[in-house]
Amino acid sequence: MSSLATSSRSAERTASSSPTRTRPQPGPAPSRQARDNLTGWGFAAPFLAFFLVFLVWPILYGLFMSLTGKSLTGANDNLIGLANYAEALADADMWRSLGNTLYFTVISTVPLVIVALIMAALLNVGLPAQWLWRLSYFAPYLLASTVVSLFFTWMYNPQLGLINDSLAKIGLPKVAWLNDPNVAMWAIVIATLWWTVGFNFLLYLAAMQNIPHQHYEAASLDGAGAWRQFFSITLPQLAPTTVMIVLLQILASLKIFDQVYQMTAGGPSGSTRPVVQYIFETGFTGYRLGYSAAVSYIFFGLIVIVSVMQFVITRRRSA
Repeated sequence: MSSLATSSRSAERTASSSPTRTRPQPGPAPSRQARDNLTGWGFAAPFLAFFLVFLVWPILYGLFMSLTGKSLTGANDNLIGLANYAEALADADMWRSLGNTLYFTVISTVPLVIVALIMAALLNVGLPAQWLWRLSYFAPYLLASTVVSLFFTWMYNPQLGLINDSLAKIGLPKVAWLNDPNVAMWAIVIATLWWTVGFNFLLYLAAMQNIPHQHYEAASLDGAGAWRQFFSITLPQLAPTTVMIVLLQILASLKIFDQVYQMTAGGPSGSTRPVVQYIFETGFTGYRLGYSAAVSYIFFGLIVIVSVMQFVITRRRSA
């Protein structure tokens, strides 16, 4: 027994004299918020990559190019400062194309808002077969601009077009729809109205159907007729939707290009050429990429000003 106790005590002394080995402790685990942030950045990374490559970089490079004399011929790619902007501000053709764009925006925005409101009001009263009316109103919006332009080009044909043929049958003179500088822009507005009014119509219809029906019931009990209800209840309730539609329509009209280029190519005599077409022709027909970039940034500044004005008006109305 004594020998066994002695060996046990010696084993304990040996164990106590040997260095203590400790197991490494793991570091603090990342918090749940940090993991969520890392996961979120992982999902957003592909979009951010495309955003930087296809939006931010072209904007910065285009701004740099507007300060150079860059040309497709490579004749002068050196920095020239604000010379392109000074030339653009003194360019009569640029101002005329910008005036055409503003003119189209004004004369197209008003009917595109009013006609859409009337269409939505007529359908909201409860016409039978509403799905058919909705389809017929919205279907043209699904067509490509090339189809719409070709369709109206044939409709406006001076000799074989359906419109002039109908005018001749009722004894009215034929109209050179796309060849008369005083009429060509209005012809494009009519085509644009038929093509795009369905989108505004859907926005108005959705807003009308969200107006509480109790308002109309209370007004009818007070003796208000349909017209009184429309002007006293419907229109005030549609004010936010109207502001949004006007803003979207102005921005869309300022960027007009497709139907003008396909129907009139900017003619006759440049009376319908928008500023986007002028930028395209200057850069890829006149080979002056730097100058066309400067014109595009002047136009971009105009769009920013319009957007800020609309934003301020919207904030004030909501406040």
